[in-house]
Amino acid sequence: MGSKRVGQTQTINRKMIWTIGGGKGGSGKSFITANIGICLSKLGVRVVLIDADLGGANLHTFLGVSPPALSLPDFIKKRVSHLREVLIPTGIPNLQLLTGAQDLLNAADAKSVQKRKLVRSIQSLDSDTILVDLGAGNSLSVLDFFLMSDGGILVVTPEPTSIENTYRFLKSAFYRRLKQSVSSSSVKALIDGAMDRKNEMGIQNPHDLIKAARRMDEGDADRIIEEVETFHPNLILNQVRSKKDIEIGFSIRSACLKYFGIHLHYLGYVVYDQDVNNSIRRRRPLVLENSRSRAAQCVMEIASKLANHH
Repeated sequence: MGSKRVGQTQTINRKMIWTIGGGKGGSGKSFITANIGICLSKLGVRVVLIDADLGGANLHTFLGVSPPALSLPDFIKKRVSHLREVLIPTGIPNLQLLTGAQDLLNAADAKSVQKRKLVRSIQSLDSDTILVDLGAGNSLSVLDFFLMSDGGILVVTPEPTSIENTYRFLKSAFYRRLKQSVSSSSVKALIDGAMDRKNEMGIQNPHDLIKAARRMDEGDADRIIEEVETFHPNLILNQVRSKKDIEIGFSIRSACLKYFGIHLHYLGYVVYDQDVNNSIRRRRPLVLENSRSRAAQCVMEIASKLANHH
């Protein structure tokens, strides 16, 4: 895409697809997706929100929009000719919604070629930024979609179960990315084995894995190095109540680098705010309902960082 001026401060150079996921439900992924989308649209960025939450597609609720009559399956089953025909206006300038993506991700026969075709169709949409709400879980389809995007974002709350599930999701996504990058069946088997921390090969981190892979296939070892160096997922900490909670984001970042060799980008945090629950009950997005609330200010700051990625 050509560069174009957005608002007074932002410049959009190319289309970005961000996927918002994580291991545990209830961390606020849909809330984050909807409100970041609105903030970007207010900056003049043309945004499409895609609901692919397997646990229950409800992104329209966070936007105060009625359940749509048309969705992604209408395009896949060729009831409509173009993907743009199933886009739903939200009543917010520069912001459209696409629902039904969870049907494809949940399908047992959702092959890689189908998912790549969907990504290409999404990339063809007339927009600057696309935000995909993947919801919870780490099925292969969810992991693949997370990895196919320009940037994956994990939403986590400062609770042990949420943090543990985030590590599990990251590890699964990371090793799937590595496995997809290599060609040797023996190296693929090596990566599968390395998923178990108690593996007999003694592989505890990417350095150990690369060393073992080099003994099997030099080319694949180099490809693993490249994947390790280019995998940079993002983290948002939600429902933060204290400075100690804020520090958890930095602790997760350090642990990912130490144990996985993953360079995790800590995008920021959103404070716990009763205004969030109030806005959800009213079916009104927080950043429109109460833009001066502490949580809304946090979301706006994160959205500004995403806008600068273009």
